[in-house]
Amino acid sequence: MTLDHNLLVLVLALLLDRIVGDPDALWMRLQHPVVLFGNAISRIDRMFNRAELHKRVRRRNGVWSIIGLLSASAVAGAVLHWVFSLFGVAGILLEVMCVAVFMAQKSLADHVGAVATGLKDGGLDGGRQAVSRIVGRDPETLDEPAVCRAAIESLAENFSDGVVAPALWYCVFGLPGLFAYKMLNTADSMIGHKSERYADFGWAAARLDDFANWPAARFSILLIAAGAWLRRGRTACQEALRIAARDGGLHRSPNSGRPEAAMAGALDVQLAGPRVYSGIVVMEPMINGSGRETATVADIEDGISVFYASCSMLAGAALVLFLLLL
Repeated sequence: MTLDHNLLVLVLALLLDRIVGDPDALWMRLQHPVVLFGNAISRIDRMFNRAELHKRVRRRNGVWSIIGLLSASAVAGAVLHWVFSLFGVAGILLEVMCVAVFMAQKSLADHVGAVATGLKDGGLDGGRQAVSRIVGRDPETLDEPAVCRAAIESLAENFSDGVVAPALWYCVFGLPGLFAYKMLNTADSMIGHKSERYADFGWAAARLDDFANWPAARFSILLIAAGAWLRRGRTACQEALRIAARDGGLHRSPNSGRPEAAMAGALDVQLAGPRVYSGIVVMEPMINGSGRETATVADIEDGISVFYASCSMLAGAALVLFLLLL
């Protein structure tokens, strides 16, 4: 695999995902690869994270488990790339479809757009129901502006995790890198949180996920700023960069605050702040505290517009780099 090959496949995969997304009809008949990754992680969890084990043993098991999972997924990606390489142009198209499966442009925009639709059609209850599908906070504690903020935060954070990061890992390392990243990201979402059960076993997965997402979180700032310039003008672009530089580090995550702050600046709206998860209040400072206090449905729709423009800038950057390499 070469960089020019990866860039060409990436551009086509981003285009395919933008148009098709994740068709429900397909995944009702087949298991999505991320579901298979989740099944493997659950099995490892049951085997090596038993309650009777000492915390030190569980942490050690977690380290070796994530190493094994990442190694197995990278090998699977390498084997699949080798199989695709046997079929010439048809193999390139198969790899394009494979990469598109791991991108989340259309599916993310659709899920976030469903929150705006829920608020319009079903009021606060409709918005709470829709946003509960994409965030972990307690929906019954959210008023309408909080529902809107949650949707925008999810859009920004998952732009980095679900679009930019997989694109970068595929671009540099091909299918082995893409498969390993998606395995790691899935593991972090399942076992990387700081609950009593996973504080030790998921420690390695959480730390590695922070490392793996570091470049994408920073690059996403530039992409969101560029998308804001395309959709909302130069001032929105400048504010996205300014707020990201000032407030990107306020989030408890070393990465999530970067794209969230950029989006907050682009839309001139406050994000983050105190939230409730499983009855526990998590206190965080407000990102873009000088922005508008009340987020609206229109802000969700504007955020999706900026998001799609940012995705276009990502595909455009990959295309330009491909042409330069030619």
